[in-house]
Amino acid sequence: MGSAVWRSVAVWAVSTVTMLVLAAILPDFRLQSADGDSATRIGATAALGAGAFGILSSVVWPVLVRALLLVPAFVLAVLVFFLNGSLLLLALRLDPSGQSTVAPETAVVVAAVMSAVASATGGALAVRDDDAYRRRLYRLSDRRRRRAPSAGVLPTPGAVFLQLDGVGHDVLVDAVGRGLMPTVAAWLGEGQGGQGGHGGQGHRTTHRLTPWRTDWSSQTGASQLGILHGSNYDVPAFRWYEKDTREIVVCNRPTSAAELQRRAVAHTGDGGLLTVDGASRGNLFSGGAEQLALVLSVAARRGRENRSRAGYFAYFSDPANAVRTAMSFVADVGREIGESTRARLKKRRPRVGRGGLYPFIRAFATVVERDVVVAAVIGDMLAGRAAVYADLVAYDEVAHHSGPRSRDAEKVLQRLDRSLALIAQVAEHAPRAYRVVLLSDHGQSPGETFRARYGLGLGELVRAGCGLPVPRKARRTHSGAEARAAVRAALRRPVEEGGEQYRPTRAPSEPVVLASGNLGLVSFPDVPHRMSREEIDDRHPALLTTLANHPGIGFVLVRSEEHGGLVLGAHGAEIPLDELDENPGPLAEFGPGAADAVRRTHTFPHAADIMVNSWYDPEEGEVLAFEEQIGSHGGLGGAQGRPFLMSPLALSAPVSDGEDSGELVGAEQVHRVLRRWLRECDGPQVPVEDAALDDRRAA
Repeated sequence: MGSAVWRSVAVWAVSTVTMLVLAAILPDFRLQSADGDSATRIGATAALGAGAFGILSSVVWPVLVRALLLVPAFVLAVLVFFLNGSLLLLALRLDPSGQSTVAPETAVVVAAVMSAVASATGGALAVRDDDAYRRRLYRLSDRRRRRAPSAGVLPTPGAVFLQLDGVGHDVLVDAVGRGLMPTVAAWLGEGQGGQGGHGGQGHRTTHRLTPWRTDWSSQTGASQLGILHGSNYDVPAFRWYEKDTREIVVCNRPTSAAELQRRAVAHTGDGGLLTVDGASRGNLFSGGAEQLALVLSVAARRGRENRSRAGYFAYFSDPANAVRTAMSFVADVGREIGESTRARLKKRRPRVGRGGLYPFIRAFATVVERDVVVAAVIGDMLAGRAAVYADLVAYDEVAHHSGPRSRDAEKVLQRLDRSLALIAQVAEHAPRAYRVVLLSDHGQSPGETFRARYGLGLGELVRAGCGLPVPRKARRTHSGAEARAAVRAALRRPVEEGGEQYRPTRAPSEPVVLASGNLGLVSFPDVPHRMSREEIDDRHPALLTTLANHPGIGFVLVRSEEHGGLVLGAHGAEIPLDELDENPGPLAEFGPGAADAVRRTHTFPHAADIMVNSWYDPEEGEVLAFEEQIGSHGGLGGAQGRPFLMSPLALSAPVSDGEDSGELVGAEQVHRVLRRWLRECDGPQVPVEDAALDDRRAA
């Protein structure tokens, strides 16, 4: 307790000095009467004002933030400054001398500076004080931690699953080798800067690194649904058209996410990975957890039962954190504007547009969402929850627009590593031991856009193949990154994009063309069933030939009345699905597992009439995105299909030597591995333990 009192006194003293300095600098901020006062009285006034401001910030601020919890996140971020300024005005009015005055607009600046200085001082003094550090982290935690078990140390370990969205296996290995992620390097037993092998330079290896292979749909919707709920059946892409409902499903649209989660639960028969004492933070899906924050599948709900935004309170209840995050947000917006301007001036290629609202969307992902999610995880650990799954989307958002190995993306990895270090420190103070598992849902493959290379998008190419007029000025396909949907959810605009909603065209027979990274889907809405190759040829004789022979397209999947599934490629290649193992044809360049992934997707009820995968260069690892992204994922080809799973050595190996393939394949298999690890922790048990059900999922 003595250290806490000393630290509070030190923060108060520094705040007093800060107030005196600001009063000397700012013309509209005065701590003395018009006739002038003695230095002693001015100092006393500053001390009283700083003390009152500190007390009000500690007592009143959490109440204000809770009252404003229903305010959209971006609005709350702006209100932070004005609310802080109002508290300073109130603090000065409480000064019994009555000599202090400050203009309202100046109060905003003074309050922001004082909060930042107080936060920095308190943090610096707490660095070597474990008890003080723990108490500070408790203030960041969810208020509901009071309901956690009061017993000292819980007997069984918990599990924290941290998803680094979009970070591929090779990107992680490279970042460790170059010293960009020292925390991860230490877990893997690497030396400083990543030099040396496992166990080198005094680091004890605590984790193992395992690559795994995604399904054909290499994107967060399919991967995270499979990981959290054990099934991603009938998720053919990031967005697709469903003929039975005449709707477009988009994985990062709240209503779609809720429906996909419902289907997965119905398919598996259990609620998900986190059904017992679990927490879901920053994810598309809940995983069956009771504790939710920034979970998209519940973002469309209304009423008290929607706790999706509760994580904002856990973080913004501390005014110093609110001000620091707001300042970091502004700094990141400026950083993005500077980097994009530099890229334009140097005429870097490939390059996509990064103007408009994108700098703010990026800053939301790299600052606001990161801070809120990390704070929520900290609260969960300090509350002793048994299983936590959190998604950090910062790298994925930046890599889409700057490139997977760009300088921008590397800086994001460095900041994410610092967040991992913070979480590791918290684990030392938690009421139970925690096993931290690091994983990704997919990687990203570089490459310019299909439109940039060929001057037209997939939609225009399909229309040309159908003999339909091609607009001179075609509408660009928006990026489908998760951060964009998170911003809309925070702003209470649950529909992802107005243009994504299906509206009948002037000619009902015109195709609906959708893009998911370098995977394209073509559907004919006037035909209620999945069209066959023969039906498509009868209606549009040139379409499939146009697509299969285009240099920017790797292969096409269609249903055939004669062969079942059929893969089409250039130069007249036609390979039935059951012959791909002997003759992979155009799939040969896409590596092992491509045939199985295509065959599985072919069985989905909502597979499109035509599934189109872009060209892939195996030497450079490049693909051509049908969206406006220079780092993309969603189909087959390159690093996008090779994420990672990094697990503590205390847990069993993800894949045993006796298993047939010797590798992890598909998100559903990752789910089974995580379930096994939870059992090893003697923590929550997914209700369904039937071995026959596991066998059915594996099949």
